[in-house]
Amino acid sequence: MFRKLFPCTLAVAVVFLSLTRAEPQVTKPPPQPTKPQPSTGGGKVVPKLEPIAETKLLMEGLAHANFRGLDRILAKKPEEAQAWTFGRGQALLLAETANLLMLRPPRNQGQPAWFERAMELRSVSTQLAQSLSKQDYDGGRAGLVKLANTCNRCHQTFRITVEIAPFKEAAMP
Repeated sequence: MFRKLFPCTLAVAVVFLSLTRAEPQVTKPPPQPTKPQPSTGGGKVVPKLEPIAETKLLMEGLAHANFRGLDRILAKKPEEAQAWTFGRGQALLLAETANLLMLRPPRNQGQPAWFERAMELRSVSTQLAQSLSKQDYDGGRAGLVKLANTCNRCHQTFRITVEIAPFKEAAMP
């Protein structure tokens, strides 16, 4: 058994002696990469934000869908707390949609107006969410009208022919 342990014991002793007698060595830090790289071991990760979906898809799938949901919820005063919570979530999704829109500024002129309108959408949607969290029906309805005006102002700025109208009765076939 001693023969089996001797090489391991000898190796540990050699390492221990080399650590205790070795003088500190100064090593140069590795060169920093020029581009941010994803980290695999606890370093700082710098994500690259890039749009994936088309702006039209965001408008139809997120903005318009959540606006219509809020329109239905606020058509009459919600009786259940769950409806208020759901409406608040829809308003917050509109605010997040504004953040996504800021990743997609127009390539030509108009970027300042784009950012201004997107920040306004985010702000108005957040205010609407706050009204809904307080179950403030009148504030929620006023907030939805303000939200529609915000959307329409942006559409007018960028010559989009879609008009958003809150509390519009659905046409009967």
